[in-house]
Amino acid sequence: MSFEIKLSLFEGPFDLLLFFIERDELDIHDIPISKITNDFLSYLHELEQMNIEVASEFILVAATLMRIKAKTLLPRPELNEAGEEIDPREELVKHLLEYKKYKSVIGELAALEEARMQKYERGNVVKELKTLARQQQVEMELQQVDLYKLLKVYEKVWKRFTEEEKDQSHQVVQYPYTVESQKDYLRGLLKWEKKAVSFTTIIDHYPNKIAVIFNFLAILELLQLNEITIRIGEGYNNFWIHELEDAE
Repeated sequence: MSFEIKLSLFEGPFDLLLFFIERDELDIHDIPISKITNDFLSYLHELEQMNIEVASEFILVAATLMRIKAKTLLPRPELNEAGEEIDPREELVKHLLEYKKYKSVIGELAALEEARMQKYERGNVVKELKTLARQQQVEMELQQVDLYKLLKVYEKVWKRFTEEEKDQSHQVVQYPYTVESQKDYLRGLLKWEKKAVSFTTIIDHYPNKIAVIFNFLAILELLQLNEITIRIGEGYNNFWIHELEDAE
């Protein structure tokens, strides 16, 4: 695996060259090419010793410096059309001046960007309202409502309403009966009916299933307490209840 390390100090080869020029207070228009080349190559060697991959642009500039240095050592200088000697450093100086100009502009733009980041955006009222709604947790959905969204909401609400209507409801009703109360009722009924009463009469007084169950349980408990006895009477599943003292 290979990875790339970005140096925070020198982002490019021209950054490094300008550093050497400013460090040694050199004239950018009259660069001592031999010294600059040596410093540049020494820096590249240090990167290699730290196992840092050297970018191709650094290698290109190093080759350019070595080429310029070789030209300055040649006894035959190059001449232009006017017969004047061509300085081999001219093109490099031109690129350095142009890079320095853009670098200064980038610094100003970075300062403007930082200042702009400290300001709030203005002018887009809808966007500002949405931003305020998110910050304050206020519902701003009405700003984006259309007919389609309203119909979709209505459809969901109506579907939920119909599903709730289909749900079966169970109502718990507390019946006003207890075994003790029905035992007292039977004792009073036996006294009122001259100490004998049929089970069908009791059902007629309380014609519901729960009352029949409680009355039957009350009869069983009275039988266990030896307060009553029963006799088979007329009719299907009918019997008579007597007080025990009158039973045969």
